[in-house]
Amino acid sequence: MKRNKLVFTFFWLFLLMIGCKKESQGISDLQIVRNNNNKKTYPVNKMDSVQAIEFITKQKIQELLDLSTLYTSGKRDTEIDSVIYAQMKSYFAEKGPDQLKPILKQLDSFKVKTAKVGNLLVSKEIKGKDTLDFAKFSVEYFDKNDKSIGVFEKNAQYTLKLTPVKFKKEFQFYFVDFDVKPPKDSTSVGVTK
Repeated sequence: MKRNKLVFTFFWLFLLMIGCKKESQGISDLQIVRNNNNKKTYPVNKMDSVQAIEFITKQKIQELLDLSTLYTSGKRDTEIDSVIYAQMKSYFAEKGPDQLKPILKQLDSFKVKTAKVGNLLVSKEIKGKDTLDFAKFSVEYFDKNDKSIGVFEKNAQYTLKLTPVKFKKEFQFYFVDFDVKPPKDSTSVGVTK
């Protein structure tokens, strides 16, 4: 009888251990943001499509805004804040601090907790021998209570730099200017004769 009780108890303990097995919940949003960087390259032969370029551009804009909101929510004097700041600078072709100041200033002034990118349109402009790539997009800012602060229209200039990787042509995405003023379509104002 004692032996049956002992077997029965072990059986229930075994079922309890199997039933309490914790499932992995996957990667959290914070973990995804923490691992954002601008090191991924994209093969040229797969990037002929405008849709693919729009997808990558929207992804890069969202990543930069996620890192920026994470940075502005911190104290800006810790080691992790310096790592986040370096990650944000890696999204720009020129690594100066001037590109990030307007972004951080706007996020601070509105006390933004999160941002969501929407309505993206990429375009090209030819100036002399150069082709400039622009992205026009809207971004919605949210406060600490997840209430919408507003939707803002933005323009960013970006470039795709070729990076040879093992005899393949691939490119890497960089912002030239994140909040560039849109080019004027009309003639300049002045006296006409």
